[in-house]
Amino acid sequence: MTGSQHLVHGLHAVQAALNRPELTIRGVWVEQGRRDRRMAAVLAACAERGLTVQRVDRRELDRLSGGAAHQGVVIDCPPMPAGDEVGLERLLDGLHGDPFLLVLDQVQDPHNLGACLRTADAAGVQAVITTRDRAAGLTPVVHKVASGATRSVPFIQVTNLARTLDRLRQRGIWLVGAAGDAPTLVHALDLKGPLAVVMGAEGGGLRRLTRERCDHLAKIPMVGTVESLNVSVATGVMLFEALRQRLV
Repeated sequence: MTGSQHLVHGLHAVQAALNRPELTIRGVWVEQGRRDRRMAAVLAACAERGLTVQRVDRRELDRLSGGAAHQGVVIDCPPMPAGDEVGLERLLDGLHGDPFLLVLDQVQDPHNLGACLRTADAAGVQAVITTRDRAAGLTPVVHKVASGATRSVPFIQVTNLARTLDRLRQRGIWLVGAAGDAPTLVHALDLKGPLAVVMGAEGGGLRRLTRERCDHLAKIPMVGTVESLNVSVATGVMLFEALRQRLV
């Protein structure tokens, strides 16, 4: 992989990119001899877009993907640029219905970010907001783990998260932060209406300024011996509790 390439691997992530006509696909490599249904769908999408497919052996795909589970396909596709504060304002202005957002306060592990994006897509979240500093960005690992969600969920990086949270509150968006020491269970809160679920970083949780801006802090019920959940798992619990309420 060269500095000018952005290689995306895995069937879900590749298919999601191929389904976005505004994305430029600069190269396609597939495992020679593979003929299953899922690969046929990828090849059909490539043919529809007039893309040249290079058939290579598995070792070459291993090299291109850095040893990751590529599932027999790698593409060179420039990343979707992350949005900024201005893009967030435009997105919010254009929404129909109540906003449903996910805010990540300095989540640094790309696997966790990818899993959070995938969960956000499944739950119907309209944007994922994170910090520009001390946080994971849209790396190839994130694209892979997100299984296409990096190309379906707007990803916003902001310089000052506290200021962004203030602006969300000014728009009437309710901020609910996840905290293990919160007095209220997440299931007891009303999560309908304009909502941003705010999740803290691995290990450290929500920073002080972030906590102070939340309208409510909520905890996930825990009855076992572990003290906390992985941030991506906790994000799933929070988002799908909100979705459950919003679908009632």
